[in-house]
Amino acid sequence: MKATELVGKTKDELTTKLVDLKKEQFNLRFQKATGQLENTARVKQVRRDIARVRTALRQQAVGKQA
Repeated sequence: MKATELVGKTKDELTTKLVDLKKEQFNLRFQKATGQLENTARVKQVRRDIARVRTALRQQAVGKQA
């Protein structure tokens, strides 16, 4: 996911995306703990996507559209 994909989304869409990413992060951590995780790079991708969504939400709250 790129930051430009998040610019046009509403607060509700971003919040929904954040919840989905958090659930995925939990599932990935659970898979890692049980030794079932195949794509270890996905953990890093999800963590960065969460940061991007949070940044987009914060920019909307402040009033910036960068």
